[in-house]
Amino acid sequence: MSESLVVCEVDGDLVKKLRDFRFRKETNNAAIIMKIDKDRQLVILDEEHEDISPDDLKDELPERQPRYPSLSSSTFVVYSYKYQHDDGRVSYPLCFIFSSPVGCKPEQQMMYAGSKNKLVQTVELTKVFEIRNTEDLTEEWLREKLGFFR
Repeated sequence: MSESLVVCEVDGDLVKKLRDFRFRKETNNAAIIMKIDKDRQLVILDEEHEDISPDDLKDELPERQPRYPSLSSSTFVVYSYKYQHDDGRVSYPLCFIFSSPVGCKPEQQMMYAGSKNKLVQTVELTKVFEIRNTEDLTEEWLREKLGFFR
């Protein structure tokens, strides 16, 4: 029995919101958290956060689906991060973080994995990271990952 890889479309309003987010003028950290509406096979907005640190963002990611406490939940995040370089420069990279905790239903993992590339291409993101444990999402982890993009 083989399951086909489902690639979900990205909600049009979400695409506009993400494009606006890319060109935001604010200089604080901010995040857009997305999820998949399984019935509509559509990536949709879940939550928005302003002035949120990586550690606070970690607390906002759903480790478990509320309706099904025994199931872990995958999540897409686009995070605008104020990055202070070692030489004093400041940049605001747009990071795509795919959270796919251990214990997700295989069907859900496949749906998110299949849709990840479509979302990244649609929004034209280049800094793409994956975490399997939300506890790994820390400022230190993010700075280490961004260090490769000097």
